[in-house]
Amino acid sequence: MVSDFRRKKLLFMFKFLDKDGSGSIDKKDFELAAENAAKQRGWKEGDALYKECFDTIDMVWDALQKVGDSNSDGQVSADEWVTMWDTVSKSKADQDWFDKYCKFIFKMQDLNGDGFIDVDDFVNGSTKSGNTKENALEAFQKLAQGKSQISLTDFQKLWNEYFTTEDPNAPGNFITGRPSLD
Repeated sequence: MVSDFRRKKLLFMFKFLDKDGSGSIDKKDFELAAENAAKQRGWKEGDALYKECFDTIDMVWDALQKVGDSNSDGQVSADEWVTMWDTVSKSKADQDWFDKYCKFIFKMQDLNGDGFIDVDDFVNGSTKSGNTKENALEAFQKLAQGKSQISLTDFQKLWNEYFTTEDPNAPGNFITGRPSLD
């Protein structure tokens, strides 16, 4: 059973991914996310990073649909989303796509491509996603835990923590760029 705290986190991510506001996530939402990411970074159709973005989004959607779309209607509802993450957090079988998705999100946040997410990368990416600069700065401080940058290894731990922890003070809770979950 997912706690109210964890459900709140998962639904925040769900609403972020529900790009068309339909109340469910489908392949079109993921395609819109990929289009937005490519546009924000100036990638054009035919660019290697453009292709990687869309290929990764397709892979993640296929995995999410397989694991999360329990009624096979081509959409993942909020309830299916929460149930899916409860299942995925307890399963090693889903680790491959989860790790690929994590690495993709890390790459998307590493705007300067140096292999780390620094405060400028995080704040820039977070504000493009609708957060305020102040919120993004505060969230980065919680994520970085006194460091000036976040490595892929650090990010993988934070990413996993976001989806699994019940601890409201865990640094991974702030991966969305919000300094609190209120």
